[in-house]
Amino acid sequence: MRVGMIQSNYIPWRGYFDFIDDCDLFVFYDDVQYTHKGWRNRNRIKTAAGPAWLSVPVLHDRDTTIEGARIAYDGRWVEKHVRSIELAYARAPHFERLSGRFFEILRSRPDTISELNVRACHWVMAELGITTRTMMSCEVGAGGDRSTRPLRMLRELGATDYLTGPTALDYTPADAFREAGIGLEAKSYEYVDYPQLHGAFVGEVTVLDLLFNLGGDARAALKSTAPNRRIV
Repeated sequence: MRVGMIQSNYIPWRGYFDFIDDCDLFVFYDDVQYTHKGWRNRNRIKTAAGPAWLSVPVLHDRDTTIEGARIAYDGRWVEKHVRSIELAYARAPHFERLSGRFFEILRSRPDTISELNVRACHWVMAELGITTRTMMSCEVGAGGDRSTRPLRMLRELGATDYLTGPTALDYTPADAFREAGIGLEAKSYEYVDYPQLHGAFVGEVTVLDLLFNLGGDARAALKSTAPNRRIV
């Protein structure tokens, strides 16, 4: 069983969902420290003026975990996000069919950023036909630091292989995986362009861009064109 783990992100790019699709079990790694100005609470849409950030206001301090980071609802950020997405994608071929469900998720007022991210992620997975099983990291009883805990979790889950992002290799001890008899792979992120609104292609934007522009054909542009790299 191939297992992957990533912190939940706000409407992340297509590579995040390609990663999930490559796993048999995906773990939202959200019982770790919330980091400011990361991808947990923000992402980019493509507009006529170029890529633009959408950020969810989150209440946090140095001890706050992602799953404990509460969303601030004292402003009008939800409707601002809705309006920004409408302005950017109203002319996209599949916007009308798909946007309503995402806006429902935004307006359902999830308590935490983790809850919002996971709800939106499951919706995107369904639209892309991704059937990978998911769970939260808090459901796995394993301690340790950021280099040792994933391996302990994998043992607890009965994993045979671990998929990780290429940047995480710096703190992923390959020798420990070799000794444990668990395979280690680094995800490949190489993608084809697809038809977009607003000029030249921009790949590092939310997966909503892919869905609104391609609809049921989004799956064809989801997968990396290069194989994952086997480390162990």
